[in-house]
Amino acid sequence: MHYEADAPSLPHNPFKAIVAPRPIGWISAMDARGRVNLAPYSFFNAVGGEPDMVMFSSSGRKDAMTFAEEGGAFVCSLATHALREAVNATSAPLPRGESEFGIAGLTPAPSRKVRPPRVAESPAAIECRWLQTVPLVPLGGGEPNNFLVIGQVVSIYIDDRFVRDGRVDTGAMRPILRGGYFDYFTAEPETRFELRRPKGGG
Repeated sequence: MHYEADAPSLPHNPFKAIVAPRPIGWISAMDARGRVNLAPYSFFNAVGGEPDMVMFSSSGRKDAMTFAEEGGAFVCSLATHALREAVNATSAPLPRGESEFGIAGLTPAPSRKVRPPRVAESPAAIECRWLQTVPLVPLGGGEPNNFLVIGQVVSIYIDDRFVRDGRVDTGAMRPILRGGYFDYFTAEPETRFELRRPKGGG
């Protein structure tokens, strides 16, 4: 079958179920007044290396985006299976400036190089300086509804328990990943396998 965006043939859009599973950016940001926002974003990923960069995409001008712009920074705490209920709790819409840390029973921990706190209960966090926000203008023009927020990594926190032989054991932290609809997945250590890049011909 073919699913056309302008002529849906399924009761639910399959897009997010196919572009999956997706990492979750658990984004904390602080506005110019020092108010903190914490929210999960499943449109999130690494987008560059040397220097390392990450992005998250906001549907509408939500607090994480506007706070990151005002404060010039944001933090991505790792969303894990152990913290799944807290991650979900922080997705609830709250009045601007009301901190999701308290609602979800989480502890803000000071970051090393940026003002927004990381989630103390999370085993890893990436501190970023805000670089730019890119409005994603749709085909045919019009006002954008989606905004790509890009940050450069300036510091990374990792719980020592998950550093083994100089490498981070991703599977042991059990990050959760987003699928379509209400589906989530977990990265498990036993599913890990290694592939070496081929050297090429000649």
